[in-house]
Amino acid sequence: MVINQQIYHVKGLQYIIRPAYIRDAEELSHLRVQLDGETENLDREPGEGYMDKSDFEKLIQRDAESKRNLFLVAVVHNKIVGFSRCQGNELKRFAHKVEFGVCVAKACWGYGIGKGLLQQSILWADDAGMKKMTLNVLETNKKAIDLYEKFGFEVEGVLKNDKVLSDGKCYSTVVMGRFNG
Repeated sequence: MVINQQIYHVKGLQYIIRPAYIRDAEELSHLRVQLDGETENLDREPGEGYMDKSDFEKLIQRDAESKRNLFLVAVVHNKIVGFSRCQGNELKRFAHKVEFGVCVAKACWGYGIGKGLLQQSILWADDAGMKKMTLNVLETNKKAIDLYEKFGFEVEGVLKNDKVLSDGKCYSTVVMGRFNG
Protein backbone atom coordinates (compact mmCIF):
# COMPACT_ATOMS: atom_id res chain seq x y z
CA MET A 1 0.00 0.00 0.00
CA VAL A 2 1.21 3.52 -0.68
CA ILE A 3 0.36 6.98 0.65
CA ASN A 4 0.97 10.52 -0.57
CA GLN A 5 4.23 12.11 0.51
CA GLN A 6 4.19 14.60 3.38
CA ILE A 7 6.63 17.47 3.99
CA TYR A 8 7.63 18.38 7.54
CA HIS A 9 9.55 21.37 8.94
CA VAL A 10 10.95 20.81 12.43
CA LYS A 11 13.68 22.86 14.17
CA GLY A 12 14.94 24.23 10.85
CA LEU A 13 15.09 20.82 9.17
CA GLN A 14 12.86 19.91 6.24
CA TYR A 15 12.16 16.25 5.65
CA ILE A 16 9.79 14.25 3.51
CA ILE A 17 7.92 11.11 4.45
CA ARG A 18 6.94 9.08 1.43
CA PRO A 19 6.41 5.51 0.32
CA ALA A 20 9.50 3.41 -0.33
CA TYR A 21 10.23 2.94 -4.03
CA ILE A 22 12.14 0.14 -5.75
CA ARG A 23 14.91 2.63 -6.54
CA ASP A 24 15.48 3.03 -2.76
CA ALA A 25 16.51 -0.60 -2.29
CA GLU A 26 20.29 -0.23 -2.39
CA GLU A 27 20.27 2.84 -0.13
CA LEU A 28 17.98 1.05 2.34
CA SER A 29 20.30 -1.96 2.43
CA HIS A 30 23.25 0.23 3.48
CA LEU A 31 21.16 2.35 5.86
CA ARG A 32 19.81 -0.68 7.71
CA VAL A 33 23.33 -1.89 8.55
CA GLN A 34 24.28 1.64 9.66
CA LEU A 35 21.21 2.01 11.89
CA ASP A 36 21.74 -1.37 13.52
CA GLY A 37 25.18 -0.13 14.60
CA GLU A 38 23.97 3.17 16.03
CA THR A 39 21.70 1.94 18.80
CA GLU A 40 20.86 -1.14 20.79
CA ASN A 41 17.17 -0.21 20.68
CA LEU A 42 16.81 -2.31 17.53
CA ASP A 43 16.77 -6.11 17.37
CA ARG A 44 19.86 -6.66 15.26
CA GLU A 45 23.58 -6.03 15.51
CA PRO A 46 25.28 -4.62 12.39
CA GLY A 47 25.14 -7.15 9.55
CA GLU A 48 22.74 -9.54 11.26
CA GLY A 49 19.76 -10.47 9.12
CA TYR A 50 21.45 -8.68 6.23
CA MET A 51 19.18 -7.65 3.38
CA ASP A 52 20.80 -6.79 0.05
CA LYS A 53 19.38 -4.62 -2.74
CA SER A 54 17.42 -7.54 -4.21
CA ASP A 55 15.89 -8.40 -0.83
CA PHE A 56 14.71 -4.83 -0.39
CA GLU A 57 13.36 -4.66 -3.95
CA LYS A 58 11.21 -7.71 -3.27
CA LEU A 59 10.04 -6.36 0.09
CA ILE A 60 9.14 -2.94 -1.32
CA GLN A 61 7.26 -4.53 -4.23
CA ARG A 62 5.36 -6.88 -1.93
CA ASP A 63 4.45 -4.07 0.46
CA ALA A 64 3.30 -1.78 -2.37
CA GLU A 65 0.96 -4.50 -3.67
CA SER A 66 -0.45 -5.45 -0.27
CA LYS A 67 -3.45 -3.78 1.36
CA ARG A 68 -2.07 -4.85 4.75
CA ASN A 69 1.50 -3.53 4.50
CA LEU A 70 3.03 -0.06 4.39
CA PHE A 71 6.70 0.80 3.86
CA LEU A 72 7.64 4.45 4.43
CA VAL A 73 10.94 6.31 4.21
CA ALA A 74 12.05 9.64 5.65
CA VAL A 75 14.22 11.75 3.35
CA VAL A 76 16.48 14.71 4.21
CA HIS A 77 18.39 16.45 1.39
CA ASN A 78 17.57 13.58 -0.99
CA LYS A 79 19.03 11.01 1.43
CA ILE A 80 16.99 8.39 3.28
CA VAL A 81 17.56 8.83 7.02
CA GLY A 82 14.89 6.51 8.40
CA PHE A 83 12.11 4.13 7.57
CA SER A 84 9.11 2.38 9.03
CA ARG A 85 6.97 -0.58 8.14
CA CYS A 86 3.54 -1.80 9.00
CA GLN A 87 3.22 -5.48 8.34
CA GLY A 88 -0.13 -7.21 8.30
CA ASN A 89 -1.11 -10.83 8.16
CA GLU A 90 -3.10 -12.70 5.53
CA LEU A 91 -4.59 -15.13 8.06
CA LYS A 92 -8.21 -14.18 8.71
CA ARG A 93 -7.87 -14.33 12.50
CA PHE A 94 -5.07 -11.75 12.37
CA ALA A 95 -6.16 -9.68 9.35
CA HIS A 96 -7.46 -6.89 11.61
CA LYS A 97 -4.01 -5.84 12.85
CA VAL A 98 -0.58 -4.67 11.74
CA GLU A 99 2.79 -4.64 13.44
CA PHE A 100 4.72 -1.35 13.37
CA GLY A 101 8.49 -0.91 13.39
CA VAL A 102 10.62 2.21 12.92
CA CYS A 103 14.26 3.31 12.83
CA VAL A 104 15.90 6.69 12.29
CA ALA A 105 19.58 7.61 11.83
CA LYS A 106 21.07 8.89 15.08
CA ALA A 107 22.20 12.14 13.41
CA CYS A 108 18.52 12.94 12.80
CA TRP A 109 17.14 12.14 16.25
CA GLY A 110 15.22 14.98 17.89
CA TYR A 111 13.54 16.30 14.73
CA GLY A 112 10.31 14.35 15.03
CA ILE A 113 11.09 12.01 12.15
CA GLY A 114 10.07 8.91 14.08
CA LYS A 115 6.94 10.76 15.19
CA GLY A 116 6.12 11.66 11.57
CA LEU A 117 6.58 8.07 10.42
CA LEU A 118 4.34 6.92 13.27
CA GLN A 119 1.66 9.53 12.49
CA GLN A 120 1.51 8.58 8.83
CA SER A 121 1.38 4.89 9.70
CA ILE A 122 -1.49 5.42 12.14
CA LEU A 123 -3.44 7.46 9.58
CA TRP A 124 -2.92 4.73 7.00
CA ALA A 125 -3.84 1.91 9.42
CA ASP A 126 -7.03 3.67 10.53
CA ASP A 127 -7.98 4.43 6.93
CA ALA A 128 -7.26 0.82 5.92
CA GLY A 129 -9.65 -0.41 8.60
CA MET A 130 -7.01 -1.96 10.84
CA LYS A 131 -8.45 -2.44 14.32
CA LYS A 132 -5.08 -2.82 16.06
CA MET A 133 -1.47 -1.73 15.70
CA THR A 134 1.20 -3.52 17.71
CA LEU A 135 4.86 -2.84 18.36
CA ASN A 136 7.74 -3.98 20.54
CA VAL A 137 10.09 -1.53 22.27
CA LEU A 138 13.10 -2.00 24.53
CA GLU A 139 12.24 -1.17 28.16
CA THR A 140 15.06 1.40 28.39
CA ASN A 141 13.77 3.39 25.39
CA LYS A 142 11.60 5.67 27.55
CA LYS A 143 11.41 8.43 24.93
CA ALA A 144 9.85 6.02 22.41
CA ILE A 145 7.47 4.55 25.00
CA ASP A 146 6.30 8.06 25.94
CA LEU A 147 5.73 8.91 22.26
CA TYR A 148 3.76 5.73 21.66
CA GLU A 149 1.59 6.42 24.69
CA LYS A 150 0.86 9.95 23.41
CA PHE A 151 -0.49 8.34 20.24
CA GLY A 152 -2.80 5.99 22.11
CA PHE A 153 -0.64 2.89 22.49
CA GLU A 154 -0.87 1.06 25.77
CA VAL A 155 1.35 -1.53 27.38
CA GLU A 156 -0.10 -4.98 26.81
CA GLY A 157 2.69 -6.93 28.40
CA VAL A 158 6.39 -7.30 29.07
CA LEU A 159 8.69 -10.00 27.75
CA LYS A 160 11.08 -10.33 30.67
CA ASN A 161 14.81 -10.73 30.06
CA ASP A 162 14.09 -10.80 26.34
CA LYS A 163 17.36 -9.36 24.96
CA VAL A 164 21.01 -9.47 25.93
CA LEU A 165 22.79 -6.21 25.11
CA SER A 166 26.48 -5.36 24.82
CA ASP A 167 26.86 -4.92 28.58
CA GLY A 168 25.98 -8.60 28.98
CA LYS A 169 22.78 -7.83 30.90
CA CYS A 170 19.27 -8.96 30.01
CA TYR A 171 16.62 -6.38 29.20
CA SER A 172 12.88 -6.67 28.78
CA THR A 173 10.78 -5.89 25.72
CA VAL A 174 7.58 -3.88 26.19
CA VAL A 175 4.70 -5.06 23.97
CA MET A 176 2.33 -2.20 23.11
CA GLY A 177 -0.93 -1.97 21.20
CA ARG A 178 -3.21 0.74 19.86
CA PHE A 179 -6.85 -0.04 19.24
CA ASN A 180 -9.11 1.57 16.64
CA GLY A 181 -12.78 0.90 17.14
